[in-house]
Amino acid sequence: MTPPFVSFAETDPYLDWGALTDALLRGHTLPKAEIADSFLYRSPDTLLSRAAWIDGLGQAVKTATVFPENHQHNLPAIHGAVSLFSDVTGQLDAMIDFHLVTKWKTAGDSLLAAKRLARPESQNILLVGSGTVAGNMAEAYRSQWSDAQITVWTRTPANGEAFAKAHNATFNPDLRDALKTADIICTATMSTQPVIKGDWLQPGQHLDLIGAYRPDMREVDNTALTRATIFVDSRETTLDHIGELKIPLCSGIIQKDTIKASFYEPDLFQRSSDDEITIAKNGGGAHLDLMTSRYILDVWNATRA
Repeated sequence: MTPPFVSFAETDPYLDWGALTDALLRGHTLPKAEIADSFLYRSPDTLLSRAAWIDGLGQAVKTATVFPENHQHNLPAIHGAVSLFSDVTGQLDAMIDFHLVTKWKTAGDSLLAAKRLARPESQNILLVGSGTVAGNMAEAYRSQWSDAQITVWTRTPANGEAFAKAHNATFNPDLRDALKTADIICTATMSTQPVIKGDWLQPGQHLDLIGAYRPDMREVDNTALTRATIFVDSRETTLDHIGELKIPLCSGIIQKDTIKASFYEPDLFQRSSDDEITIAKNGGGAHLDLMTSRYILDVWNATRA
């Protein structure tokens, strides 16, 4: 039997944010994942493969091609797929659309963190950035906080206004002002310099940091890190790889034992008081792609039962 290809269009409407975060929690009760990344280059193009193996869940290889010049062909810059393999036999169970896995993995990662760390009565959510990830986060947050008031800030007002209209949100051109009333702050930018100043933060706020993924990228400053309790989805995929934490670790601003917990430490992954400021760094990681892919395939199979 030929393994199926699970497409975005036919599967996305059946997926559920709460069910996904439950699946991520279950995945972290299994033995810790083995993960590996590889990069191949042909300037200016990149081939990225991220692999994970979790005993009891199987194996996944998520491959992306990044071709920056694709605009010349009226095509997106990024394409890819996820190969999901059986835990029992190693056979190919399915090929799953790259963008489907990335959407649900990335937003589900930060939603799980917010569900554990943000105050339950949170109502005001600030999105810093107006791209695809920010749109996915608006959808994900509303699955948990259905009456949430969402505000967006971005450097380009026209983009902010368009995002606000598309996502039933409000655009605020003043980031510092927008931060004053936010319960949850989500950063989804491509910045290499901090956009959030720690002196602007208010007691009890929770921050989901998504955008920074390279060693030279940051979205919050040192003051924010020293004022907050820091959590990560995975120590292995964040501390030595992403500038958000790698730079302040190398400079001695924070220490590795400053990080309170990862998803593999669920009993510690919670706020200790209503006034505590919490930061969760979303590093992604192939193990989360594997957990998400297995959830997606289970849903796909259920729709055909």
